[in-house]
This record gives sequence, structure tokens and C-alpha cells, in this order.
Amino acid sequence: MIKITLPDGSIKEFNEPISSIDIAKSISEGLARNVLSAAVDGEKWDLNRLITKDSSVRLFTWNDNEGKQTFWHSSAHLLAAAVSELYPNAIFGIGPAIENGFYYDIDFKDHQLSSEELITIEEKMNFLAKEKIPIIRKEISKKEALEMFSKRGETYKVELINELEDGTITIYESGSFTDLCRGPHLMDFSPIKAIKLLSLAGAYWRGDEKRKQLTRIYGITFPKKKELDEYLLLLEEAKKRDHRKLGKELELFMFSEKVGQGLPMWLPKGAMLREKLENFLKKVQRDYGYQQVITPHIGDVGLYKCSGHYQKYGQDSFRPITTPNPGEEYLLKPMNCPHHIEVYKFKPHSYKDLPFRVAEFGTVYRYEQSGELHGLTRVRSFTQDDAHIFCTPEQLKDEFCKVIDIVLYIFKTLKFDNFTAQISLRDPNNKEKYIGSDDIWEKAEKAIIESAKEKGLETTTEIGEAAFYGPKLDFMVKDAIGRKWQLGTIQVDYNLPERFELEYTGADNQKHRPIMIHRAPFGSMERFVAVLIEHTGGNFPLWLTPEQFIILPISDKFAEYSKKVLSLLANFELRGDIDLRSEKTGKKIRDAEIEKIPYMLIVGEKEEKEGTISVRKHSGGDLGQMTIEDFAKMVNEEIREELK
Repeated sequence: MIKITLPDGSIKEFNEPISSIDIAKSISEGLARNVLSAAVDGEKWDLNRLITKDSSVRLFTWNDNEGKQTFWHSSAHLLAAAVSELYPNAIFGIGPAIENGFYYDIDFKDHQLSSEELITIEEKMNFLAKEKIPIIRKEISKKEALEMFSKRGETYKVELINELEDGTITIYESGSFTDLCRGPHLMDFSPIKAIKLLSLAGAYWRGDEKRKQLTRIYGITFPKKKELDEYLLLLEEAKKRDHRKLGKELELFMFSEKVGQGLPMWLPKGAMLREKLENFLKKVQRDYGYQQVITPHIGDVGLYKCSGHYQKYGQDSFRPITTPNPGEEYLLKPMNCPHHIEVYKFKPHSYKDLPFRVAEFGTVYRYEQSGELHGLTRVRSFTQDDAHIFCTPEQLKDEFCKVIDIVLYIFKTLKFDNFTAQISLRDPNNKEKYIGSDDIWEKAEKAIIESAKEKGLETTTEIGEAAFYGPKLDFMVKDAIGRKWQLGTIQVDYNLPERFELEYTGADNQKHRPIMIHRAPFGSMERFVAVLIEHTGGNFPLWLTPEQFIILPISDKFAEYSKKVLSLLANFELRGDIDLRSEKTGKKIRDAEIEKIPYMLIVGEKEEKEGTISVRKHSGGDLGQMTIEDFAKMVNEEIREELK
């Protein structure tokens, strides 16, 4: 008898080896129609793979992330099968599922694939899906795999095979197409009912700019056409909210090729918005006992070698800066933590001094590849709202919970209401990626898990997503149109205090190691602002928007009165400007609407005579005539409500 344990703890017994699809059938025909893949003892399996011993089994449908990943991974395989028929000379790289859909990197040799050709590939994919061709998994030896893919001229696959261990290699066949893959896959392509190839991009093989650039085809598929239609509408909305587009229209930030790729420059309105965000967080941090510090943009290479950042991230950093002094090298700062450690070491500490909290809006530099750069979300220079807490073991949990409180307050204020907390742990099967002992990691992971539970956070757990020096709690936010972003992180670190030999004197008068908490509620100012732009569609909260009002005189005669209104509103600490262009009032209003300015204050003869303004709200129409003082009170009350 084979005993199968299901997620609810129930056990099913079978007389002979059984597949996951047959287990699904034994539960219900409806489940069998919808199941896409399975996990057997935690390992992802194809549905028709036989289970030969007692096992725990989970079944995944489209409603599960694992089910979607199998669906989209199989869709990448379908794309490759279609391309292999249409372009017999094509050579294939990799084709993974991604968060939304999939891509495949393909070498089309001398052929330059055009966007128009994607329709032809889509048609071929639809044709193959309807054929219900079985997708068959086969285990083969390394020698067989090398012979097979070498014979076909699949140089990229051969490179991958050479890095695999014999006995771990699988291929998947569907009709005449065979791909190197560990799976799992659908049993055939027929569940794929709606297909859209979205775009083309260039991608260097294995992300190496010295290697050949392949053609990356992005696509997405669904089990129902209605879901595809809804997704395409979402994409259209996303285009309207694209922070690169709105950032330009709202004059928030810019890039210059002369300055350098991936180096954002903040324009006056963007700088004001960023300053407001920084001041907001600085006030919160003061309330929680943080002290502000400022550290250099560069540091001696030895600093980052001691921390381990140079060994882990040296390839992603700018090249070291040499000086006239032989052997002296500096690095553009890739991380703030080593600098803050040196601040801690400035003087001896007692347990009575702890926790010691330092914060900095510190600019760091990473050499992201040009193909990976994307607006403000992937840049080479960015400012982290970084802080580090040095505490005793007894203080760790309380301090961690206080950081969670800060993150929750920020999310509440900025209306990020839909989020989950991801507990990112070490991969126990790949410990060489991390520094520190098992005991240290177990303590750090336990502290995070207990703190998240105590705060009642909705959490998910991801194995292998920890930082190299410690586990972390990452906040995954869904924006106004349902896209997921990683914003904010808290990390527990026993390792860097050990590497830098940090100490404090305990109540027992002995020397002890402090524990270090890394935290950045925004993550980076650049990425946070990008997400905020797309979340709000550029309609920022009133307290944060660079221009809260624009004064629109109906003719030049009222320019002086407009300046008087501007001056009076400045006394109420409101921000705005005057539109003195020789344009009709209707056009000025339309332009102010496009610029998403919250309030338009129209002034003419009547307003000047009565000392009032006519108020119009962005997307809200006319609010009528009111005194300048009443308008200021109304706006400040709205701001108070936003910041509650």
C-alpha cells in the first residue's frame, strides 16, 4: 500500500504506484480538470509522474502561484516549439516563467525578428495547443544529453548541460520538439486557451555583456480568453501610470546620456516631493529614537572586504578608484551598513547605551547592466532610507516589532493597504551562499518569524531569499491596479557584528556582541517614488504633492492680485505657483488638470474686488468662491486627515 498524505492531514491509500492526476481524480473530477501540477514531498512534479512510495502531496490549480508558474513555464516551452517549426535555424537559450507570464531567449542567427512576426508565432502556438500533443518527461545521462544537443548545434544548452551533475538531467518532448528542462510541465498544451506575445527585447546570454545578445520574447497565457482580455486592459492602464511617462509630464526627474546611464537627476518638483518624503520619515524616526548621521559616498576597499560585500557584490560594483598613493583603493559606496558600523565603533558602548539607532538617507552605487536599467526602479545610483539598530539579544524582538510599526504607519499614510510580509530565509541545501553559523541563523530566523506573528502580519515564506548575512522580512505591496512590488525590508544580522568585532559591556561587566538590525522602510527613494507614482497615477496625497495649487488669473490685469494671493497662502505653509501665460483660462485649466495639480484658483475682477478666489478641484469640478483663509483652512484640514 502507498500512503498519500494531503495538505489537510488526511491520508489516501493506493494498492500500486499512482500519479498526482489520478490522486486528483480520486478526490473529484472537477479538481482533476483544473489541476496543473503537484508537489511531492516538497518537490514540484508533473501530474503524470508515478509516485512509488509513501509521500505528502499538494495539488496546484490556476488559483495557486505554483500552478500559474507551471502553466507559464509550459507556455515558454510551447513558444519554443512554435519557433522551432517556423525558424528551423534558431538556437534556444532559457525560457523561464516569471511573475506575470514567461519569456524565452533565442538566437535567431542572422535573422532580425520583428514585432509583426509575433502574430505568426502566436498563431502557430495556438495551433500546437489545440493538437493536444503530450509533453513527455525523460531522464537521460549527461553523455546522451551532450550528444543530443551538440548534434543539433544547441550551443547554449550544451553550456548548461556541462554545468549539471550526471543523474540530474531531464528533457521534455512534445512532438518533434525536445527541450532541456527540469520541469514540471503540463501534461499537454491544451489548457492554454489564450495567448499573447507581448514584446521583444535584447538580452545578453547569461547577463554577460561580453556574450552574444539574444532575442527575448515576452508573453503571457491564460486558461480563458476573458482573463487575457482583462490582463491586456490592465496593461493599458499600467502604460498610463508608467512612472517614466508621468515623471516626464509632471517634471519630477530626468536622465541624461551625458551624465550617464542609470543616474537619475531630480528636477525641482521631484526634489520637493522627495524632500517631503524624507522629512516625513525623519520625523517618524525621531519619534522612535533614531539619530541622523551622514557618511561619505566612497570607502576604502578593505571596509567592504571586511563586511563581505566586496566578495559578494564586487562584480556588480563600479571598479575601484585608485589614488596617487600606491596600493590605495576606494570603492563607490555599494552599501551603507559598513559605514554605520564604524559610527558604532566611534566610542565604547555599555548595555545601558543600547539600543543604538542610526539613520541616513545614504546614496549608494551599483553597476547594473545597461539592459537591466528601467526608469527609477533599476538605477546605478540610488538613495536608501537606511538605518541600523545595534541591540542586545533581549532587545531584538521588541526593536524588530517597532520597525514593523514604522513600516505599517508609512503604508497606512500613503494608502498602500494591500500587502503581505515575505519571510525570506536561508536555503538549508545551499549554505555556502551565506556567512555565519547554523546557530546564529536559527536565532535570527526565529526572531523574524515570532515578530511577524506577534504583529499579526499576513506572511509568506520564501526559502533561499535571505541576504547573505541574515534573514529578512520583505514587504510585498500591491498597487492600485493589482501589481506586486517589493517595498521595505527589515533584516536581522548576527554576522557583521562578528566580522567587525563589535562589542558592548554587559551588566555582568563582560564584553558581548550586539545584534544588528538593518532596515529601510522605503527601500530606496528612487524605487519608492516610482511605485508611488504608478500607485497614485501621479495624483499624490495633498501633503506630498509638489504644487498644491495653481493660481490662474483670467488676464494680465490680475497678476498683482495673484501674487498677493500666493504670498498669503505661503503664510499658511501651502505650496503653489501662478500661471502667467497669455493663454485663455480654459486652456490653463486643462493644462493644470493634465499636470494633476490638486486645486486651481481662478482670479478675476470679482475676486480681486472681494478679496476672494474661485476654487476648482482636480477631477472634482468647481467648489465655488471662498476667502483665502477659508481655502487655506480647508486644505490644511485635508492634509491633517491624510497624516492621521
